[in-house]
Amino acid sequence: MSAPSGKQHVIEAGGYRAVVTQGGGALRELSHQGRPLLHGFAEDAMPDGGRGQLLMPWPNRIGDGRYQRDGRTHQLALTEPSRGNASHGLVRWVSWSLVAQRADRVELSYFLPAQTGYPWALDLTVTYEVGASGLRVTQSATNLAAAEAPYASGAHPYLLAGVGPCDRWELGLPAATRLLTDEQRLLPIGREDVGGTEWDFRTPHDIGPAVLNHAFTDLERDGRGVATTTLVGHGGAVALWVDEHHRWLQVYTGDDTGTPRASLAVEPMTAPPDAFRSGEDLVVLDPGQSFTASWGIRDL
Repeated sequence: MSAPSGKQHVIEAGGYRAVVTQGGGALRELSHQGRPLLHGFAEDAMPDGGRGQLLMPWPNRIGDGRYQRDGRTHQLALTEPSRGNASHGLVRWVSWSLVAQRADRVELSYFLPAQTGYPWALDLTVTYEVGASGLRVTQSATNLAAAEAPYASGAHPYLLAGVGPCDRWELGLPAATRLLTDEQRLLPIGREDVGGTEWDFRTPHDIGPAVLNHAFTDLERDGRGVATTTLVGHGGAVALWVDEHHRWLQVYTGDDTGTPRASLAVEPMTAPPDAFRSGEDLVVLDPGQSFTASWGIRDL
């Protein structure tokens, strides 16, 4: 018998322990000194709501699954049929291969073949590494096709800050701008400065009853180009950082998941929703070109 998510790769160091799955290359568990930092999924279960999954070669939604590239129209499968969108890429449910593993680090890879809707082949890798400073995740893509390939990446961790619900947790989100979306399909229709609104978490405050399922940008960064989101609760605190390639964070209280408001998804994204159609922050990989982006989680 196999776990629904296949082989389980365990890494440990510096008091941190992570479990990464063969299925989807997902981050199933993360803890520090025995305290869970993620609301993941059980070994005998499938992930729901994108829990811990990798979002490649695009994060979030593509409206109608249809976009134009080099004068051609490409049609992806509608993986969010209720909203008519292609959602969260092509690798959430595939089998990732083990490249190398040691006590504190595991590297996985996946060959993404050219296919209907995405006629470019990519070599994808992800590395998870733990140590005294927490978890570091590095996602990479190399274009194996003979033509330019559109690309973006993301991930879908649900953070835990002690005992929920998340209403009682204090969120520090270093973002000046919120993407506006339509209510039915959650596709972009504009943006707003968060100043003076309930969506301004630059000065940390309780989430309260706010229903969050928004993409944020214009991130405040330190001298290294790193932007850090913090979550402080009763009995725990956690931080998620992103490098300069991650210009967007999707923040989601999980109200329409099976465990609403039990955690807070903070999703690193290199591009916003619908980037294959808008082109905003989209990476265009030349033949043979690679792109790498990193993010991580640590206890506070």
